[in-house]
Amino acid sequence: MTFTLVKNRNKKGRELRNCVVETLQNTMDKNKSIVTLEADLGGASGFTKIQKSHPNQFVQCGISEANMVGVAAGLSLVGYIPFLHTFGPFATRRVFDQLYLSGGYAKTTINIYGSDPGFCVGVNGGTHTTFEDIALVRTIPGAVVCDAADDWQLQYIIEEFTRLEGIHYVRANRKEVRDVFELGSTFTIGKANVLQEGSDVLIIVCGQLVSDALDCVKELEDKGISVTVLDMFTIKPLDVESIIIHAKNKKAVVTFENHSIIGGLGSAVAEVLAEHSISTKFKRIGVNDHFGEVGSPEYLQEKFGLTAKHLEKEIKALL
Repeated sequence: MTFTLVKNRNKKGRELRNCVVETLQNTMDKNKSIVTLEADLGGASGFTKIQKSHPNQFVQCGISEANMVGVAAGLSLVGYIPFLHTFGPFATRRVFDQLYLSGGYAKTTINIYGSDPGFCVGVNGGTHTTFEDIALVRTIPGAVVCDAADDWQLQYIIEEFTRLEGIHYVRANRKEVRDVFELGSTFTIGKANVLQEGSDVLIIVCGQLVSDALDCVKELEDKGISVTVLDMFTIKPLDVESIIIHAKNKKAVVTFENHSIIGGLGSAVAEVLAEHSISTKFKRIGVNDHFGEVGSPEYLQEKFGLTAKHLEKEIKALL
């Protein structure tokens, strides 16, 4: 695990859907066992490019997500490595029974890219919004759950998934997001990335909000508040050791996620703090028991209080 933060954090990388497609195409060139599956969203995901470049390694399942998971499980049983895409709620909530039984219980391998989680869904609205996907997949025994901060980290995650057995879920925007890590950075599934170390506050963050957390840190430090930031890109398996080490002797611990505060990163961290008797002020910042709604991603991010300014305000109040 060797990573470097970019110097220009206002720069955006590839669209994340293009990152997924290009990474899969490269790995499929080397491994003919990798098969991609879609549920009639190939235009949205870019998987139609895979259909053209690797027609013998692509399955169009139509608007039938539960069946797609069943097909993926079957492919796994006969030696293939399936990688499927659909929007986050349809990749988890709609297909949960199939994912749990045909996937986890049957010990098959299914890799999933759930796109546009949380406020990233934008004008597709409440029916297409998932604030509960992490909570759901966390409950599947042995599953791996990741939330990618940028395109480079997403590329790493997808490459790693294709080498592992089991249920693997990564959530990420379809569009471009701000860069966090330099090209060539490497990571370790199940290990948090310590982006910065400080003495007063611990921020544990995942996914696209890593950039917003780093924005907030600069404002806090200008006001004399020293901050440690953990990029918990793997929510399961959770890096318990890093949480314990960095939470001790802090004045406050805050989690920050584009997900419900129920069952997601905040809940996972709370469990660790409670079980290890770490006494400190603690705040979960995420979506507070709310359904999704229609709006631009920028409006929804503000609406649900998932901005750097809101994070700064909450931390000051906590202290």
